[in-house]
Order: sequence, then structure tokens, then C-alpha cells
Amino acid sequence: MTKETQLQQALAAKFPADRLKTRLIDLHAYSSDASFYTLVPKAVVFPINIEEVQFLFRFAKQHNTSLTFRTGGTSLSGQSVTEGILVDLSRNWPLIKAELEGGAVRVQPGITGSRVNHFLKKYKKKIGPDPASINAAMMGGILSNNSSGMCCGVVNNSYHTVKHIKFVLPNGEVFDTENAGDYQRFETSQPQLFAGIQQLKQRIQENPALTTKIRDKYKIKNTVGYSINAFLDYEHPLDVLAHLLIGAEGTLAFIAEAVLNTIPDKPYKSTGLLFFATPAAACNAIPALRESDAEALEFMDRAAIHSIEDLYGAPAFLKTLPENSAGILCEYQSDTEAGLQQKLAGAWKFIDALPITYKTEFSTDEAVQANYWKLRKGMYPSVAAVRQKGTSVMLEDIAVPVHRLGDCIEDLQKLFIKYKYFDAIVFGHAKEGNLHFLLSQSIDTPAEIAVFGAFNDELANLVINKYDGALKAEHGTGRQIAPYVEQEWGKEGYAIMKELKALVDPDNILNPGVIINPDHECHLKNLKSMPVVEEEVDKCVECGYCENRCPSRHFTLTPRQRIVLRRSLSRLQKAGDAATYKSILKDYQYDGLDTCAVDGMCATDCPVAINTGELVKRLRKENHSKTGNAIAMQVAKNFGLVERLIKTGLRSGKLVNSVFGKKAMFNITSGMRKIAPAFPLWPEQLTAPVMVKAQLPQKADVVYFVSCISRTMGKDVEKQESIVDVCKRLAQKAKVNLLIPANLTGTCCAQPFSSKGFTPAYSFFVNKTIDTLWEWSKQGALPVVLDITSCTHSLQTCRPHLSPENQQRFDKLQIIDSLQFATDILLPRLTITKKKDKAVFHPVCSLYKMNLNKNLAQLAAYTVENPVIPSTAGCCGMAGDRGFYYPGLTASATRAEAGEVNGTNITDCYSTAKTCEMAMADATGKNYRSILYLLDEVTQ
Repeated sequence: MTKETQLQQALAAKFPADRLKTRLIDLHAYSSDASFYTLVPKAVVFPINIEEVQFLFRFAKQHNTSLTFRTGGTSLSGQSVTEGILVDLSRNWPLIKAELEGGAVRVQPGITGSRVNHFLKKYKKKIGPDPASINAAMMGGILSNNSSGMCCGVVNNSYHTVKHIKFVLPNGEVFDTENAGDYQRFETSQPQLFAGIQQLKQRIQENPALTTKIRDKYKIKNTVGYSINAFLDYEHPLDVLAHLLIGAEGTLAFIAEAVLNTIPDKPYKSTGLLFFATPAAACNAIPALRESDAEALEFMDRAAIHSIEDLYGAPAFLKTLPENSAGILCEYQSDTEAGLQQKLAGAWKFIDALPITYKTEFSTDEAVQANYWKLRKGMYPSVAAVRQKGTSVMLEDIAVPVHRLGDCIEDLQKLFIKYKYFDAIVFGHAKEGNLHFLLSQSIDTPAEIAVFGAFNDELANLVINKYDGALKAEHGTGRQIAPYVEQEWGKEGYAIMKELKALVDPDNILNPGVIINPDHECHLKNLKSMPVVEEEVDKCVECGYCENRCPSRHFTLTPRQRIVLRRSLSRLQKAGDAATYKSILKDYQYDGLDTCAVDGMCATDCPVAINTGELVKRLRKENHSKTGNAIAMQVAKNFGLVERLIKTGLRSGKLVNSVFGKKAMFNITSGMRKIAPAFPLWPEQLTAPVMVKAQLPQKADVVYFVSCISRTMGKDVEKQESIVDVCKRLAQKAKVNLLIPANLTGTCCAQPFSSKGFTPAYSFFVNKTIDTLWEWSKQGALPVVLDITSCTHSLQTCRPHLSPENQQRFDKLQIIDSLQFATDILLPRLTITKKKDKAVFHPVCSLYKMNLNKNLAQLAAYTVENPVIPSTAGCCGMAGDRGFYYPGLTASATRAEAGEVNGTNITDCYSTAKTCEMAMADATGKNYRSILYLLDEVTQ
């Protein structure tokens, strides 16, 4: 038995199987973060409390291994990968609690920054740090990396806004700066550590040159090494140590909880784009724009602009800009509208004096502003996505004094030319002199790695010696900058840091090799190659932005991990590691393919819109045999018969429930699944088939395509009234002539065939459906409404699979969802009699993809006094019928939202897709119904 196996077995004795991962597929899935490094951990553990963390400290020391804490895995310098034990905090540490009426917020490490800000909106507050990755980055990483971002500068970063910290030392001792008694206890129980911090503090204070250096270096953004400004900013050793943990990248202690002071979330904003003839001209304009009181000044060179000009929502004029031009995204903010106008009036005096070649109108429209920021935040992944295939992405992050920014840009461009990085781009937070630049680098040969090493050496000399800047402004030291910490801080500063690490973590348990590393070539080792794998995912840079959208993220794998594993398989095959390759490939069938909901929500947060579900569907397609495809085609061709058989089965099941109790079929199918896991589960929310009578008015206004799901299970559990009946009644109220076709049986959007990868059957069926819709709609003259949002989306996106003739027909069809039908056609013709007091709304994933969330919010506002759309709402994982086969997927996907919903004590719950309503009902114990029921109840 190997030492690694012994370690894994020892952990299994403490942690249950659902909180410990040791399979090869899991270890390789966690071998990557957003950086260009990769290390395979020995185990992945998910502790739920401080006691388990203390156990892990003892365990690591006993087994002579290391611990690396990780939350969102969006770190860019290699600080959240390890060959030891990876401790994942993303699942079980989600606390958010407002204090001082929103003036402060208490958080645990496993909650994203965006969720914290969403929670603080009611107080008109937000946290200070605002990294571009805030939707994916979690508070553990935001604190441990001393995150800053777009607007916070050096004043409102993590270090300066943290108020209290509760942490666990490597020896297992817990301290909390909020607890006054802990200050004395720290001195008495940790005398060596207490005295050691005092001595380090005294050494710094007695060294005027080092003191001055520290003060000067923290006038700009700086995350190189430890935050040794804490020795000067705080007196008591406990306060000093607590602030040293900010930016320590998990190398000194475990941050279990923190209280942060919040800052005002100024509601009035005006945002625009300014363009200049050269990058130097743009950078030289920064001092004046800072003086104009701009809140944010984001620089982008022409190459960076090229990277986003084809993205959805990018202004067309971007493509016409001259080749050497550069831009600045400029934003002004205020607490009041009058204050904003006053600020803008003063700003124009500065702006008009600048050598601007082109500018947009400054907009207060939230949609326009969000689009500008989405383009800016998407630059890193967007550029990485268009890199040469097979190359790795190297993102650098420097800061220099603002007044020297223009000169630094010119020197950087000379350096790019010298090392033949002709595709390099530069962007960043120019207001603080903080620049990011991205390079594509092949690492296939020692010579190529040597070139990258030489570039880094010369970059360090440029930034440190010529510009007195910081090699890492906000992305942390990690492994990437560890060899240069001494060069940046000098021998005495580096000695302080090394002694600090040895003092706090004498056994080097926590994240060894990060920040302090004696290997001067560690930044050139364990580099992550990017083999060409699949067209759908080759542009992925593994940033992790997609993960919080994924319904299977806490069940099997995330989209990023599915891609990481495809690349791992390629590397393993190339290396000839057949055993590991076969093991991962075997488990990938269930973890990677079977339990992917293919909902496409990953693409909504991916800056380059990678839909991992498309990869999964293609891989499913490749796995199908000729026989499987033939059976699928027969099902498609005889779907009318299949529908009748399904209805007969459902009626039989309902009969069983009526005789033996409402849980009889659930219990029977649960038992069957123990024998045959692939057998579908009968959910308690399943209802009987619906009889749909044709309705053929002489003059129709709308065609109602009753979906096959509604035809087979469209009744409401409580009212036993079908969605068809409700839709007909609403149309009558609104005096809308509804056409319900006579030949509905056997029709379908064909989505089940697409999601399962049966492409030939899907193409056949969807073409047949478009033929039918063409006939029903009188050659496109009438809009066609569907009552299941996912079905609507499926038909709206089917064009690539249509014949040329049907593509022409498709272009003339008006296919709308029941939500659009409600807000755009019914609502204007109906009278609201009495709004409901409270109701919960579940936005299905297709609403996000169709950009219909605004319609849901509109309907909610019209019909409910106090509507609730949960902040944790996401894909329920039902994926049409996948939840019947993998109920664990839906249970995992809905857990957070169900907890939020059940905390409201609201009983009225609504959505726009029957199977999603069933999933949410199972998760919450509340009945979810179509929004059409709600509209019917409150109107006349």
C-alpha cells in the first residue's frame, strides 16, 4: 500500500464519502485553477466546521503532508493548486450577516463577492474589493489575496476594509480579534509567536530605509510577499498577525470568518469610453481624469479592444479605430442624481482639455453600463480564447506610479517585440497605475520555457529597478512571483517574511512553495500545457467564471472540471499513463456526461460564451451505437404512439397511487432503482395526462402549441386544473382568439433528442415540427406560443439543424414563450383586481439565455406586492427528464435555493416550466405552478 493510499484511507476514517474525494478523476479535476500551473492533490476534503479544520492541521503534521485552502479557484498565480491535501471551502462556509445596519458584513470564506454585494443592496452598501472575477471569486480568496479591483484602489481593498478576523493557526489554536479576551490569551498561550511578532515589528521600526520602502510600496497596489505594512499600521501582535493574513494566500493560517466594513454603493453612475491616438497619450491623461474625480479608469490598448470587438453587445465603431489607438473606460458615481450631474459638469472641464480622438456619450442607462463593464471584464478570457491553439496563457499584473504609466507602457511594448510576443495585449486599472498584460506562450520544449523565464527576469528588472513598481498588484505572489520577492523587497524585507513564515508555520504545513520558495525556478515548473482537445472548449482558459452557474457543481463536476479532465486525458495519453487514463475515462461517463444537465447556463457567465453542454451532447452522440440511433429515429418517427404509451403508463401509475397511497409509485420506483439504477424515479409531483380539445376560431390571433410535457402531465397538483384550461381562460378574459390545433398528439420541440445526443433523430423531428408550425401559423402570419420555456428556447435555436427550405420558414415564424405571451399580449388587455401579497418566482435557465428575466420581474411587479426572486436561483438540474434518472442532481442543484425559499415562509410559488416546477416542489415541499395561474388569479 502506497503512502498516498494510506493517507486517503486515514482521511476516510474521519470524513464521509460525500466530503472526501480520492478517485483519480476527482484529483485531476481539482489539479487546476485559473493560473497557468497544475498540480494533482493527494485528496480533496470538504470540512464543515473549525473542529474539522483543526483535525486537518493535526493530520497534516502527523502524515508529513501539506494543506492548501481553496474557495472559488480563480487565483491567477498558482496559489490554489497543490500536491498535498486540497481543502475546498466552497460548499460549506456560506455565512453572510449584515451588522451595524449594513455598515459592516460578517462573512465566511465560501460565499462569492457578488452574493455578498447582492445581500448588501438593501442597505445601499457593498464590500470594498471589486475584482473582475467577483461573480466567481469567494470571500476566502478575496481576503487571502488582498483583492482590490476596478474602483477600490488601495484605500478600500481587503486589507483596509477588514474589521475583525477569526482564524485558526497551524497549531490548531483559534483567535478572534472581535473577542477582547483573545488579546491577552494570545500573549499568554502563544508567547513565542507573540514575542516573535514584536521583534519583527521592532526590527522594521528601527530600519528607516525599510520603513520608508514599505510606506512607498503600499502607495500603489502591491500583493508581492506578505502585507508587512501591518507591522507599521498596528500595535498589538494579534492585530498585526490578523492583517498579515490578508494577502498571505493561505500560507499562515485559516481564515474562518471575517467582518468587513462596507462602503456606499453609489446608485447614480455615468459611464463612457474615451479614445486616444496612442497608449502613452491615454496613460498620460490619467492624472487629469483622476483629478476630475472619476471613480474608475480602465485602460485598454488596441490589441485588447480587438479581442472584444466581436463579442455580443460590442459597439460597432470599435472595429474602425486606428491601429495604435487606446481607450479608457471612465465612470463617475454619486449618491444623488444632482450630485452626479454636478460631478459631470466639473469633469468636462478636464475631459475637453484632453487629446481625445473619439468618445462615446456618457450613459446613465444600466444596460449600457453593464455592457461596457462586461466587455472590460471579459478581456482576459476573450484574448485567451483567440490565442494560438496549444499555447498556454500567461497573465501578468504589475503596478507603477501613475505619473510614470505612459513611459512604462512604451517600455512594455518594446519588451513584447524583443521576445516576439506579437499577440500581447495590455489593459488594467489605470487610475491606480495597475496594468495587466497577457501573453500566449508555448511550453512544449525547454527552450520555450527558457524564453519565458528570460522575459520574466527582464520584466522584473524593468518594473522593480526602473519604475520602483510592484510585480504583482492584485493577483498575489503565488508560485509565479515567489522567485522575485527578495528582489522586490530587498534582503531585509525578504528576511522578515521568511522568519514570519517559520514563526507562524514552523512545520511548513500551509501552502508550501507559495510566496516563500527557495527554488528560484519554481515559476517555470509545473506549467499547465493546453493540448488541443475539442473545438468547443479549446478556447477555455479555466478561469472558473462558469462554475457557480452549474447545477452539477456540488454533485459531480463543474464545466471547468469537465474541460480540465478532457485535457488531462490528452496529457495522460501522450505520457503513456494507460492506467490513470482508463480510470478517468471510465468515471467520466457518469461524472462528465450522464450528470451534465446540458442547460447551457455555463455560457451565460463565460466571457467567451463556451457552452460545455454542447461538448457533452457531442460526446454523447459519439457514444451512441448505430442501434441506439436507429431506436431513437423510430421513436421520433412514431412519437404519437410513444406519447399514447406514456399517457397510459402515467394513468396506470396514478391509479396505483390512488389505491395504495400517493407515495406508492415513488416507493416502487425507488426500490426498482436499487436493482436497476437507470430506472426513472416517479416524483410525487407527477400528475395525470391532460385532454386537449382543439379550438379553431375563424379569426385566430395566436397559435397555442401545447407542449408534450403539458399534454402528459399538465395538471396542477393542488387545483387539478390544467395549464391548458388556465391559458384558454386568460385568452378569453383578454379577448385573444386562441388557436389550439387538432393534430397535437405526436408533436414535440424535439429537445429530448438533442440533449441526449441523438442528432439524426433530432434533425428529423425538429424539421417535422417546423413543417407543422408553418401550417398552424398560416405560413408565419400568427405567433406561436409555448407553455414550457425550455421548449420555446429549443425551437428558437434550432435553425442550424433545419433544411434550407425550413430555415426560410423559420425566419418568418414568431415563436414566443408563455411569459412573453403574458407580459406583451395578455397584461395590456387585462385588469389587475388585487395583487397577491407575496410570491416566490423561480427563473428557469432558459429565461437567462433568452434574456427574459426582465419580463419575469415585470410580471412579478404587476401581480405581487412583495415578489421574491431568490438570489440563489439557478438551474434546477431537471434538464427535461434527467432529474427522473439522476434525482441526486436535482437535489444538489436546488439545495441553496430551496433553503432561501423555505426561509421566507411564502407558499405561493411560480415558474415557467413544468418539470422545473416539479423539481422545485420536491426540493421545497411547496407547490410551484406556471405564472399563468398567477395571472389568472389576479386579473379579470
